[in-house]
Amino acid sequence: VQLQASGGGLVQAGGSLRLSCAASGRTYSSYTMSWFRQAPGKEREFVAAIRWSAGTIFYADSVKGRFTISRDKVKNTMYLQMNTLKPEDTAVYYCAAAAANLILSASRDEHLYDYWGQGTQVTVSS
Repeated sequence: VQLQASGGGLVQAGGSLRLSCAASGRTYSSYTMSWFRQAPGKEREFVAAIRWSAGTIFYADSVKGRFTISRDKVKNTMYLQMNTLKPEDTAVYYCAAAAANLILSASRDEHLYDYWGQGTQVTVSS
């Protein structure tokens, strides 16, 4: 499976961006796709996850109410709509896929993911 993330950029605080993650290659009957992010000098952290088949969604508390994860099954693409962006959202955002339906606690664990995209930079200026 190949993942291609795009859509990052520079935006002012309070603005919006939409990230995309296009998946290609091998498909699975059930899998979970997620967004993680890594800020400079910090560990990579979970942002949001979606179970591809059922559309079950999980969010990190820090982005609830501001970010929306979604997927387009026809295009095999996952999205992250980010609204009301804050400077602390500045990070490299990665998309990832796990060949399993993960529960919430598992979806936060980056080690359970089998495939990763290359990352896209999001910078929020104050």
